[in-house]
Amino acid sequence: MDVASFDEIAADFHSRVARIAWCSVATVDRQGRPRQRILHPIWEGPLGWIATNRHSHKEKHLAANPYVSLSYWDPQHQQAYVDAKAEWCDDPAEKKRIWELYKSTPPPLGYDPQMIWQGGVEDPTYGLLKLTPWRIELYGLSNVMTQEPAKIWRA
Repeated sequence: MDVASFDEIAADFHSRVARIAWCSVATVDRQGRPRQRILHPIWEGPLGWIATNRHSHKEKHLAANPYVSLSYWDPQHQQAYVDAKAEWCDDPAEKKRIWELYKSTPPPLGYDPQMIWQGGVEDPTYGLLKLTPWRIELYGLSNVMTQEPAKIWRA
């Protein structure tokens, strides 16, 4: 079932991603093949941020194809799927703001990025990906049992 506004699914979406925290993120490699990895986005409304290694296979993949697909799942079989455009954010003020957002958000969604990037926000390997979704889908086992369609928001 399509929803007209992100606000219609926002509470459920944020509840799921805050509880699950880690998701599978797929990119497309330079030969057109899908590749997945587990990442830890943080969300502000429908906008997502991923603190990640700036110089990785993701960097090469996103240079050729900036679209990603994210999949969250939990043992209760609640899912959230996000299809988005990813772009590197190199603005120092924004990188610092999201660094602080990760630090100030309670676990399991929040964490101290200094554990990974010991050079702090200036660490040359600290990269920030901005996710701009064009589609978010919420689905789960309860949908299967009740035959209720998934809730889908499109930008």
